[in-house]
Amino acid sequence: MTEPDFIPLSSYTEYPPDEIKHHSTLFLNNAQRRRSVRDFSDRHVPKEVIQNCILAAGSAPSGANRQPWHFVAVSDTDTKRQIRLAAENVEQALYNKRASKQWLNALARFKTDPDKPFLQIAPWLIVIFAQKYKLLADRTKELNYYVNESAGIAAGILITAIHNAGLVCLPYTPSPMGFLNKILTRPENERPFMVLVVGYPADDVTVPNLPKKTLRQISTFV
Repeated sequence: MTEPDFIPLSSYTEYPPDEIKHHSTLFLNNAQRRRSVRDFSDRHVPKEVIQNCILAAGSAPSGANRQPWHFVAVSDTDTKRQIRLAAENVEQALYNKRASKQWLNALARFKTDPDKPFLQIAPWLIVIFAQKYKLLADRTKELNYYVNESAGIAAGILITAIHNAGLVCLPYTPSPMGFLNKILTRPENERPFMVLVVGYPADDVTVPNLPKKTLRQISTFV
């Protein structure tokens, strides 16, 4: 195995002590404006914006730097239609058979149902695939490490990048998601991790008035 080269950390920027709190507050205020939406406009979003967001996600740390992810950005109308039909078929089974009463009660407050028009209306779907292993040219397998953790960090950066660009998104995880491999012709070493529905919010969009937990509820300082 080739040893990696080590280079100086020239990309690091240190802020003066009196600016650190300012920068952290600016980011906090921006992050707290982020909301997931389910009603999208069909307004065009340039491909370059999506490319930049994906590249930002690709900068995420990963176990042993295996970068075990692949992002499929879908804008093709027919492909989005196929994904919607397959997802709604899965959702029908969930709502009518698979989901427990407790699960359905938890979903009821959000007024969700098996119909997922946003998958077709939004200009972009970004499907994140997690790579369980790397498939080499000779078909041998090279194991990846901390795949869920790595893909989760990349997804978080992608969501933040989308918000920072002035767009909205909806993290969507139908279960099961194997139909995405077939529709998007992804290889056997990849499994769907998350779908991000991306675009502008519809003009009349509303979101649930949901409080976030307080700092005291989510953290402990010792």
